[in-house]
This record gives sequence, structure tokens and C-alpha cells, in this order.
Amino acid sequence: MVRYGYCCINMELGKQKIRTGRTMIQRKFEEGGLQLASDISLENAMDLLPILQWNEERGIRLFRIGSEIFPRWNHYKLEDLPEIDLIADILREAGDYAREHGHRLTTHPGPFNILGSPDPVVVDNTIVSLERHSEMFDLLGYDDATPDNLINIHIGATYGDKPNTIARWLRNFDRLSDRLKARLVVENDDKASMYSVRDLYEMVHKQTGTPVTFDYWHHKFNTGDLSEEEAFHMARETYEIHGVTQCTHYSESRRKEYQKKLELICEQHNIPFDKLEEWPTFEKLYKEFSKIKEQAHSDYILELPNTYDVDDLDIEVEAKAKEQSLLQIGLYETPQILQD
Repeated sequence: MVRYGYCCINMELGKQKIRTGRTMIQRKFEEGGLQLASDISLENAMDLLPILQWNEERGIRLFRIGSEIFPRWNHYKLEDLPEIDLIADILREAGDYAREHGHRLTTHPGPFNILGSPDPVVVDNTIVSLERHSEMFDLLGYDDATPDNLINIHIGATYGDKPNTIARWLRNFDRLSDRLKARLVVENDDKASMYSVRDLYEMVHKQTGTPVTFDYWHHKFNTGDLSEEEAFHMARETYEIHGVTQCTHYSESRRKEYQKKLELICEQHNIPFDKLEEWPTFEKLYKEFSKIKEQAHSDYILELPNTYDVDDLDIEVEAKAKEQSLLQIGLYETPQILQD
């Protein structure tokens, strides 16, 4: 079965203020301390189950939990939160629901998590952050730490020297807890100077057994001299040895999506596309289009990725419209009873 999921935010439920990403700025944390962090964490934890239930009603069984579920969690131990026992019970209930209904939960810490950094402060902060993500899965009741409940990161940088950066990454990997090591996966990058699937397979997976997440969109910019199918299967092998379903990421070009909108305008007004910027009415739209980076993610997806006849695969769709992108393309539908 191929499962499609979305990332972090449910746009529809967000209108009802149901979300797991409430956070706070540093000043607020300094003012409110652990009690404020605990209050926000409790609210976030309480909203995870309703999101999973909404997903289940539509057959969506893959969801990425955002890193803000515990705001500013680099600055305290989770067990020090005043309401941690209640938070743990609530998260365990959500985790039990996910396991009972066959949902896969993942997370993707931000780009500031760089295990290969030459700055020891960055590395120390990264390790704390990654360990907190692993502790979150423990609170959700995932007693077996595996790449099924994965923590996805990028290597983060090359610092002009891939081999030495990877050597630092491997040394710092050894500092991680066994449960975190078992959950960690690495993802290919969208710049040719960074890490391709081949790089990660040869330099990280072969040394540590860490799975490689294949990002379809990133591969277009950084192939590592592999075809999409070759890179897909190379990454798939790294999950298969752990006996868990391969997880991939899929997105499309925001620039291409925006261009299609402009082309429709051109067609309606009988304007050649390359002349659109000369029309005062559409000059602003064209300038916005010209500023969009090629790697930027689209709001929706217009087609589905090639799964190469694989029938056991998870695909996280990284579209800005979140769950609406899955509904819009017809992957899932709102049950009739909920529409009435």
C-alpha cells in the first residue's frame, strides 16, 4: 500500500484553533518560565489526537509532527515541566490511537540541527534538540525505537570539505543515545554542492546503517549521477534492512505552479507570456513570479510521483496547502456523512 501524508499543520482544523505548533518567543519564555512552556505544551499535546482522528476519517495515515509541540524545549528537560505527567498521558493516548489505526508518525527537526558543524556549541544544541524529538516518541508510547517512528534531518552543510564534515558528523553520531540513533534518518539535498542520495548512502549509511530518505524534488537538483529510479531504489534499500516501510518526500515547483496561473491569464487576455511584464495590470504578478526560487515548494501538487511498482511506500507531500493538497488531487475524500 502506498500511503500519502502531509506535514505539521492541518489547515482546516487550524481555523478552529486546533494545532500542535503553538510556541513562544524567547522573551516570553524568560518571563513565563517552565509553567508557560508547560501550558503551551499541554495545549499542543491535546490537539494531536483530534488531528489524527480527522486524518483517519479521510483515510490519511501518515503525519509529520512539528518540532514546536514542546516550545523552546532545548532550554529545559521535559520531566521538569509542571504538567508533564498529564502531557505524557495525553500523548500516549494519541500514540495508542495512531498504532491502533495503522498511522505512521514522523518528525523533521529544522535546518539548525547540524551534527557535522565545526562549532561545538551548534553540535551540543543539535544533540539536545534531537534527543528531545526522540523523547517525544517515547512519550507517544513507541517502545520500539526504529526508523518507523523516524526523525529526519539533513547533514546541513559541507563547510567546503565533505569528507571532514562527514567525519565530524560520524563522531557526533556516536554521542547520541541508542534510541535516537535507531530513529534517525538523513535526507538528500536540493543543491549540487550538498549531499545526494549516493553521498549519503556511501558516506553515512554504510558507516552507521542510518536510512536515507529520498526526496523526489531535491533529486532533480542534485542527482549524484543517478537516475530518479536508481536513487529511489538505493534509498529504499536503506529502509528495507531495518524491516520498515520506506519514507519519501514529494513536492513540486512553486515557480511552475505560478507560471501556469500566469499562462492562463495570458490565454484569457491573448497576451504572449514573454510580453506579460510589459502590461501594467499584470506587472506586479510577473515580478512576484520572477522572484520565486526554482527549489520553492508549490501550494498544491498537480501529479503523483512515480512509485516504480512498489506497493509498500510512504510519501510525505511537502506542499504549502498541507492536507488540502491531498484532497485537491483526489487522493482522499471527506466522508459524505461529514459533508452533510
